[in-house]
Amino acid sequence: MASLSKDSDGRYRIQFTGIGDKRHTVRLGKCDKRTATSIRVRVETLLNARIQNVPIDRDTAAWLAGIGNELLDRLSAVGLCEPRACQAAVGAFLSDWLARKTMGHKPTSIRAWKQTVDALSREHGSKALTSFAHSDAEAWRGAMVVAGLRDATIHKRLGHARQFFEDAVRLDLIDANPFRHVRHRSGNAGERRAYVLVEDIERAIEYAPNVHWKLLIALARFAGLRTPSEPLSLTWGDVDWLRGRLTVPSPKTEHLGKPHRIVPMFPMLRPYLELAYDQAPEGEVFIFPAKWRGRSEGKDGWGGANLRTNFAKIVRRAGLEPWPRIWHSLRASCESDLASAFPLPTVTKWLGNTPSVALRHYVDPTEDAFTKAQEWIPTSTQGDANSDAKRRKSDVISDVDGSRIERTETTQPLDFQGVGLLDSSTVNLCHSAERECMGIEPTESFVQTLHWF
Repeated sequence: MASLSKDSDGRYRIQFTGIGDKRHTVRLGKCDKRTATSIRVRVETLLNARIQNVPIDRDTAAWLAGIGNELLDRLSAVGLCEPRACQAAVGAFLSDWLARKTMGHKPTSIRAWKQTVDALSREHGSKALTSFAHSDAEAWRGAMVVAGLRDATIHKRLGHARQFFEDAVRLDLIDANPFRHVRHRSGNAGERRAYVLVEDIERAIEYAPNVHWKLLIALARFAGLRTPSEPLSLTWGDVDWLRGRLTVPSPKTEHLGKPHRIVPMFPMLRPYLELAYDQAPEGEVFIFPAKWRGRSEGKDGWGGANLRTNFAKIVRRAGLEPWPRIWHSLRASCESDLASAFPLPTVTKWLGNTPSVALRHYVDPTEDAFTKAQEWIPTSTQGDANSDAKRRKSDVISDVDGSRIERTETTQPLDFQGVGLLDSSTVNLCHSAERECMGIEPTESFVQTLHWF
């Protein structure tokens, strides 16, 4: 049995005789008597399990798992339970998670994950993984809002954090994902998207330093290629001059079983392809220079190609102001133009996305669409006018003898009271007139219906 004592300073302690008749003391510190008494009951349960060498019951095991490290260390010091394993910190877990992902994933994905890992580690890196709660996750979301990050960035980082901690749940490091119910709206996907006019892009192409830059810009604006990954992966073997098509390698979707797609060789693109082909060295495999691809083989992946900075300089030399998301906006502008001329499922097959993604992230109404809308008349209006004309023509029909009979409409209800059955000659006459007008043989049920009246 365990005894509960209170010291002169108001602190409680529990004393018991353990295995080998050795006297042990567990000091509880400052607490109320009710709490101290409940702990004494737990100590007796643990002591009995130790003496009898049997597992503790589920309720006591749950209590042990929920108490603080300080009390558990005191209980383990007197042999009542096993010491709690060293708890990994959030920062250490995230660093280990990222290290495991370096193989088999693209550099762009790793770079995006690392941004989230760094941001979360700065705020909660020293916190124990098991003590990271939903309130901490909400606090981190609030900190990003206060810092002025874009809604899309916050949404993406919360998704990454949810992925990190879901792995911790699968590894039995934590019981529940603290980010499971933490949400943030992704915001307006089109707020940083710009429609780039064909005239502006042609002007930028004029100021491009060489044929490769001219072709790169044309591929992004007139064929909607993802830059730089897709153009830099193109080979001359991917160009079908006879059929007017391009087989575009797609590094972004190859892990989804879509390593490439077929794109038409649009008329505004072909001249730049022909110019680059005429200047290509004999036996050259890739369309773009090797040094461009070499820069993308580093730790930063395609981002290391550094095409965005140089393209912005070209745009400024052309007397234009660089637009937001300078390469993505070219692809989005191309898809917007194509969507106004071709069915959207066809367009998304060419550009390698889905209709839902295209409508949210790419397609916008063009200025030409707004101009055409000012002269647009619904088709149903013309259809109604034609229907009225047909109705007026059908109001006059010919009877059996060739004389004209005008149909009249009345709003007065028909009164059949006192009207007997029509004789057969009248019915046959009506039937013959209708048959000559309709040009078909009526069904037997139709004739029976007339005879009934």
